[in-house]
Amino acid sequence: MKRKIQTPCPSNVFHKILSAVGPGIFCVGYTIGTGSVTSMIVAGSEHGMKLLWVLGLSCFFSGVLMEAYGRFAIVTGRTSISSFRNEFGKKIAIFVLIMVVLGQWCCLLGLVGLSSHAIVEGIQLVWTTIDPKITFFVAIIMLGVVYCCLWFGNYKRFETILVLFVSLMGLSFLLSLFFVHPTAVQIAEGFVPTIPKGDYLLAAAFVGTTMAAPTFIVRPILLTTKGWTRREYPIQTRDAIVSAVFMFIVSASIMACATGSILNMGGEPIRSISDMIATLKPLAGNLAAAIFLVGVVCAGLSSIFPILIVAPILLADYRSETMMPQKTEFRLLALVACLIGLAVPIFGANPIYVQVLTQVSQVFILPIVIGGITILVNRRSLMGEYRAGWLLNFGLAASFLFSLLISYCGIVAIWNLLR
Repeated sequence: MKRKIQTPCPSNVFHKILSAVGPGIFCVGYTIGTGSVTSMIVAGSEHGMKLLWVLGLSCFFSGVLMEAYGRFAIVTGRTSISSFRNEFGKKIAIFVLIMVVLGQWCCLLGLVGLSSHAIVEGIQLVWTTIDPKITFFVAIIMLGVVYCCLWFGNYKRFETILVLFVSLMGLSFLLSLFFVHPTAVQIAEGFVPTIPKGDYLLAAAFVGTTMAAPTFIVRPILLTTKGWTRREYPIQTRDAIVSAVFMFIVSASIMACATGSILNMGGEPIRSISDMIATLKPLAGNLAAAIFLVGVVCAGLSSIFPILIVAPILLADYRSETMMPQKTEFRLLALVACLIGLAVPIFGANPIYVQVLTQVSQVFILPIVIGGITILVNRRSLMGEYRAGWLLNFGLAASFLFSLLISYCGIVAIWNLLR
């Protein structure tokens, strides 16, 4: 009797893929939001691909830090903030927690504004008479839907939703390259280290949005929540590498789209989502504009989702507790974040400018985050035979020096704005 060959169910295949790379997808969704989109669009429209080298270094060091935090988590079974508290004291742990949460809530201001603007722009492609003032109501509906998902959700559902958003985001931006793209010479110039016109603000924003401290701080929580242990050691490393590569490809695609748009149109630098859409439509029509807008919206939602829960999950981390979305504290802190996110739609600030400025705030906590994990992964009492080797230590040392350089750029940028 012949054995019946079973065809794998698509849902089972999807589940296996999700279980293998879920934490990385979560980190990609966390990192590539409208902050990344904004920074890449502004940089591409103003300087072409000349800041591609900054993006490359940021993504490389992000991979190093995801590996370090991931290795620490699966070897020790411990998470970031609670380990900082136990090993370095409560003051440092609380300082890191507060800085990460405040930085993320600041970023939420621009995220919600940009995402709601993008949705309105998409509606205007088919309904030109719509009043742009509905942006505020769109923001309320968007946050309401996300909050409902958090109210009734758990980590597995969060992960599944983020996989959907991140997949659509990546596909949208890659498809946009078929409509507009830079020249090979421009791409090559992007790997020559230089900061065009002394634009330290954008350089710092690049790092703040791609080499984001919350991505690394949250990663151990994701790995321990999934139950990953030393058995998943190779999978964890692969997950970190895939995440960093995907970040670079998607972010570079956004920058390339903006560069190609300005190159083909010979227009002014892009200052808003409306400018980007106005540039794309004459080149490739409503289809290209719609595809790009889908990417912007998915980028925003993929970052809004985890930012709303960053405060409660880090508080749980500090207390060495398990993340529980059903707790009243979890839901109240997520609601506070929602209300903060409505500030830009209420006051009508330019979300592009707000987003770039708030991304800069992320770089100042990086040296502490990098220094902390460097000490932890080198402690034999914690890591045993999995203690960091020379290669990982070299990457961490280079990351630390890079973070100091970018922090300096951020200080210079803010000083120049205040003068």
